[in-house]
Amino acid sequence: MGNYLNPGNSGFSNMRNDVYVDKTEMIRLINQTINTPRNLTCISRPRRFGKSFAAKMLCAYYDKTCDSKELFDDLRIAKADEYLKYLNKYDVIYLDMASVLGVTSPEDAVSYVKRNITEEVLEIYPEVKEAEALFDTLANLVTYTGNKIIMIIDEWDSPIRENGKKIEIQREYLLFLRSLFKNSGTTDKIFAAVYMTGILPIKKDGSQSAISDFEELTMVKPRKFAPYVGFTEQEVKDLCREYQIDFSKMKLWYDGYSFPNANSIYNPNSVMKALRNDDFDSYWSQTSAAESLMEYISLDYGGLSKTIAELIGGIEVEVDTRGFSNDLVTFREKDDVLTLLIHLGYLAYDKDSEKVHIPNEEIKQEFSRTIRGVRRNETIQRVRESDQIISDTVHLNADAVAAQIEKIHTEETTALFYNNEQTLRSVIEKYGK
Repeated sequence: MGNYLNPGNSGFSNMRNDVYVDKTEMIRLINQTINTPRNLTCISRPRRFGKSFAAKMLCAYYDKTCDSKELFDDLRIAKADEYLKYLNKYDVIYLDMASVLGVTSPEDAVSYVKRNITEEVLEIYPEVKEAEALFDTLANLVTYTGNKIIMIIDEWDSPIRENGKKIEIQREYLLFLRSLFKNSGTTDKIFAAVYMTGILPIKKDGSQSAISDFEELTMVKPRKFAPYVGFTEQEVKDLCREYQIDFSKMKLWYDGYSFPNANSIYNPNSVMKALRNDDFDSYWSQTSAAESLMEYISLDYGGLSKTIAELIGGIEVEVDTRGFSNDLVTFREKDDVLTLLIHLGYLAYDKDSEKVHIPNEEIKQEFSRTIRGVRRNETIQRVRESDQIISDTVHLNADAVAAQIEKIHTEETTALFYNNEQTLRSVIEKYGK
């Protein structure tokens, strides 16, 4: 049992020791892709939406170095005809890219992954011949064992999210993934199936996905995987009944995501914390994505702050999701930021109307706090700018005064009224007092 090759079933075993909602029917969908042309699956959902739980479940099911039968025998997957056919039958490579970035630098992440996977392959299978490229070493492993590999990558997009403006690091990482999964004719010889999960859809390279062979299941297009990441309404009703919790309040606080194949979907992390704490509250703010929300609104693309205020007021807003580049920095227009907020879980998307809304009370409170924070920061910034204008005026620094007035005039004035004398006068009066 290794950290990367055949990690075992302890993660899923720990899950079974706690309150557990049966999501094992997802395994049937992955089983259906094994050794087929559609064996590459990528699911993107917001943080704390159950993605990592699913990855641990798949590790436990496929890993041939452990016996997971008792963990699955009382679950829904056990009723499937192919249940025993694939149970603990594969070498599994498991990567948690967030954990990788926790122990090495972004610049060294790809080489770290290659080195550690290779070392574990050679340690567990010393007869396997090491090759210069990881891909070829894995090919030698498959030749030796006579059995293909299941690969599971959790938090696949961490190197994209954590290195937003470091294009070379992103490019190296995407080239690494491409070397594994876009090698026509040989990828299928190595991997029986691949499951990737993250917050963002696969990064686009130009207008196309950098790894275009994956079937992508996103917050915009969840398709058949919709019921298996996040809690369905029936699952939440059952939990509320078992723990004697008010379902109507649970729905008000944590519902709001509606997928065609699952109807209402709830945030599982928030539901479970509300159950354990017996308290309906905003648990979303405890995730790191909340820290970024203020920055996105502060960018104010095309009047984004006003749009967010409308959403808080209950208005649905039309969004074109097709231009989003699947990263945290490439924003061409307001719709790109709104699409990002869909993937982060801050907005719910209706596929039929192509409109977004704030899904529930938890997120509404988060938005309200964020709007207040943006306004507070803007006020503080303007006070500092006013003080600087006064100081520059006292010291007869005419160029600095003119530059600062020009900056504020540009930021505070729409293009239509930019050359209006009264508008400029109001800026001077407002910040020169």
